[in-house]
Amino acid sequence: MSPPTKKERAAEARASSSKPIVSAAPQVQRRRVGGGGWTSCRISFYASRVYFLLIILQIPLFRVPCRAGTCTTPIQITSSQLVSNEIFPPSVVKAMLYPGAIVRNLTTRMSMTFPRWSDLFDIYNLTEAKNASAVIDLQRLEMLAGSYFCVAGALVGIINPGRMILFGTLLVIWGLVKDALFRKPVINDPTEPVYVYPTILIALICSFMSITYNVKKAMSSQSVSISKPLQSSAKSKLK
Repeated sequence: MSPPTKKERAAEARASSSKPIVSAAPQVQRRRVGGGGWTSCRISFYASRVYFLLIILQIPLFRVPCRAGTCTTPIQITSSQLVSNEIFPPSVVKAMLYPGAIVRNLTTRMSMTFPRWSDLFDIYNLTEAKNASAVIDLQRLEMLAGSYFCVAGALVGIINPGRMILFGTLLVIWGLVKDALFRKPVINDPTEPVYVYPTILIALICSFMSITYNVKKAMSSQSVSISKPLQSSAKSKLK
């Protein structure tokens, strides 16, 4: 075979130079994010469930005078108000009280029997709530409003946790603090002092943790608000 001529070498060089050089695309390593981490939505989910159990099982959070005598949970304050004003039928109020009555039987009376449906108002001293004076509730409007928000927020929080739980808990705490700081001996009965149980701290922590925080949305809104004044200043300089 004869060696290639100069023309053949030039043609081969042109053909090799005309071929596109394909470079290997850099492989991007993506970090796999596991779904089992403690995200904000997951924390909010469990916190709202714990708060619901605290309210519906009537775990004592405080001890204040009310129309039913002495109330230790927001649901008892709400029930006494609903019974006295006849806002809802008695069956609705009994349905709210029944889970806590079962726990009360197990813890205080050490009884494994379920309480009777007809005896619920007698257990919680709600039979004479209509005839009780409304002055007790008017003296503690923060406690009354906060108890409403706590019960409603606990029920709604099962489906969609929100800020209603936190708002109600803060109102209840402010009512307790206000009663401790500014209470008058003439109005308050010294035989029925106001107590605060440590479980209210659990309720406060759960109410804060039940709120979901969208960090990406907050960062994007912050970046948009920063970029807008920069664009306006650049346009003014061009003018």
